[in-house]
Amino acid sequence: MSDLPKGWTEVALGEVAEQVRGVSYKKDQAATSPGPSRIPILRAGNLRDGGQVDDSDLVWVPDICVSERQRLRPGDVIVATSSGSLDVVGKAARYKGTRDLSFGAFCKVMRPASGVDASYFAHYFQTSAYRRTVSALAAGANINNLKNSHLDELRFPLPPLEEQRRIAAILDKADELRAKRRAALEQLDLLTQAIFLGVQANHPDTPCVTIESIAARERGSIRTGPFGSQLLHSEFVNEGVRVLGIDNVVANEFRWAEPRYITHEKYETLRRFTVHPGDVLVTIMGTCGRAAVVPDDVPVAINTKHLCCITVDRAVAEPRWLHAALLHDRMTRRQLGERAKGAVMPGLNMGVIKSTEVPIPRLVVQQEFVAQLEAIDRLKLRSAATGLGGAALFASLQARAFRGEL
Repeated sequence: MSDLPKGWTEVALGEVAEQVRGVSYKKDQAATSPGPSRIPILRAGNLRDGGQVDDSDLVWVPDICVSERQRLRPGDVIVATSSGSLDVVGKAARYKGTRDLSFGAFCKVMRPASGVDASYFAHYFQTSAYRRTVSALAAGANINNLKNSHLDELRFPLPPLEEQRRIAAILDKADELRAKRRAALEQLDLLTQAIFLGVQANHPDTPCVTIESIAARERGSIRTGPFGSQLLHSEFVNEGVRVLGIDNVVANEFRWAEPRYITHEKYETLRRFTVHPGDVLVTIMGTCGRAAVVPDDVPVAINTKHLCCITVDRAVAEPRWLHAALLHDRMTRRQLGERAKGAVMPGLNMGVIKSTEVPIPRLVVQQEFVAQLEAIDRLKLRSAATGLGGAALFASLQARAFRGEL
């Protein structure tokens, strides 16, 4: 950033922002529903791609646990500072709401000082340069962390206030266009849910069976990834066999995220954790109960311990029906929610997944449902094709903005 325009300076982030630590609370203090004298808490899983805050999955803690500084203010940037997934650490989102909210101990808030435009400040945390820097800083042996000093010492390009506002207005407008495209895709997701609920309404006598009973008959058809010393963070390499984690599933559809690899030699010792096309992946740590179906074109890959992988018996169930039930069936969601263990970082386990009951109609009914989903998929692909160029343009726009080239 040494070639910044005249009038710009480069400062440490800690010089222009206050860092506020997250709320610590005991497991038995957290509740999954509101109550008197309680305040809702955002966690790392509430921070979405694109700098969005999802406040639909909260825990409530006694308000005596929360100081005044820890109550979110419009313009605050919430940063995930600790996670088992390197792709989650450093994820950031600007708080634009008015609800009385706080944030958990695995997060911190960066609160811009006067003289710093809040929108300009927040856009910095969405740049690829920021993400590369924090990913390099956060890597740890077992759990990835950002220290206070990591955030405070980040180099931040600071133009005069009026220039900040001008740049922020350009980026805000571009982001607004991206948000409209996301909203259109979300409507298609709602259509999927409506079709699923319609099938249930038309087949009220559908039996409910355990997930274990619809899994493939071979050993290990329901499995989690390698634990402990079976796979260390230090064993990840730059190319080889892919390793799938929470970030590939957290959007409730399969997405390629920042790649992780192990060597082919290491894979030979972990073959039993291989992920197959059509497997259903469920997050069991961090943000629990998110699910995705592995695509047909997946290369050789394994999953981490943060995921449960289910190979379905195709003679009785369609993977996409199971996926839809995990997302949209009220009884199934209730079972997963009530049985998640822990409060700060809830967790499911393989036993819970196996015994969870889901509605399974006749196979022909499931196949008709899948055919309708495939028609929606084609609409999504057309919409995504128009959005890919927009995403690349927005990333380029952000990079130019913080180099003073707008």
